[in-house]
Amino acid sequence: MSDRLTGALTRRRAAIPLLAVVLCLPPFYLDAFWLRIGLFSMAAAIGAVGLALLTGTAGQLSLGHAFFLAVGAYGYAYLAGEPGPGLPPAVAAVLAVLLAGAAGGLFSPVAARVKGIYLGIATLALVFLGHHVLLTTDSVTGGFNGRSVPPLTLGGFTFGADDPRLTVLGVPFGAEERLWFLGLALFALTWFTARGLLRSRPGRALAALRDSETAAAVMGVDVARHRSAAFVVSSMYAGLAGVLLALAFRRVVPDYFSLALSVDYLAMIVIGGLGSAAGATAGAVFVTALPLLMTRYADQLPLVTAPGSAEGAVGPTEAARYLYGAAIVLVLLYAPDGLHGLARRARDRARRRRPRTPATDPVPAPPQPDAAARPKEHTP
Repeated sequence: MSDRLTGALTRRRAAIPLLAVVLCLPPFYLDAFWLRIGLFSMAAAIGAVGLALLTGTAGQLSLGHAFFLAVGAYGYAYLAGEPGPGLPPAVAAVLAVLLAGAAGGLFSPVAARVKGIYLGIATLALVFLGHHVLLTTDSVTGGFNGRSVPPLTLGGFTFGADDPRLTVLGVPFGAEERLWFLGLALFALTWFTARGLLRSRPGRALAALRDSETAAAVMGVDVARHRSAAFVVSSMYAGLAGVLLALAFRRVVPDYFSLALSVDYLAMIVIGGLGSAAGATAGAVFVTALPLLMTRYADQLPLVTAPGSAEGAVGPTEAARYLYGAAIVLVLLYAPDGLHGLARRARDRARRRRPRTPATDPVPAPPQPDAAARPKEHTP
């Protein structure tokens, strides 16, 4: 058993560098459309991992994830842009993430005392309040038309700006190619910190709190403090996702950060699998990429019309929502642990079917004489 475990860990460690190399190749071979899908998927995965920590691990329902995404996106656009303080973009990005965490901290007393559907309704108010603020504070948010997002500059290198002079291995590196590597770095940071948190003592405390609040309190878990901390951490992940989304869109508008976006994030973690960083990532890719792909190939799909067609027709966005709505129903009925659980069971089934290599048989011990053939000992 120990040899199998050691071999599995070795294969996993060897697969990480290989996966990193594979993820670095798309900018050299794919066009801008596919790179945008990857960027939006990475930003969605960062936010979905944060929501998975809150809902899947801590057991707290939140419908206000779009609000914290907006705080991160608009916080960066205001702090780094004009009108605004005009801070260095790297500093503005960090402050935007901290600002989203501070917003989560202001709401955390409510999260510490309310749970379940009541917390979901309370966080729902954040979405409507945030949308109203985004529309009315024109000097900060730009109102209905939004505001442009300055590119991120780090160490003299500018992400998100087209420069025909920059080529790598003969490939021109424009905005999408540069942002691809920034998104990979931010997603890797999110992935490893989330997995470390899930395996740490606070992560186990959150899981115990989700399973039974009374049992967790008996074991010494501070229920209110851990609930508040989970909400703050989830808000910071959402703020980081908002910053990456703003850099990818290059312009932020209030209508994007609506209730529909919060519902999309709930769909991501349900389809992917609650309480799992890998499941949240898979669900984020599915929910984000599906409408974009259907928009591009709308003229080749049955029952789907291109955007802007006749009224009453099913557009690609609506069709995508129908599909992943059906996916949620199927997951709840047949795979409650989501895509991550399906992949894990398929992997375990493949391992059981894999033929085992015969081990070296030890030298057999000499046969023991049968009990009936032993000489009877006489009692002295």
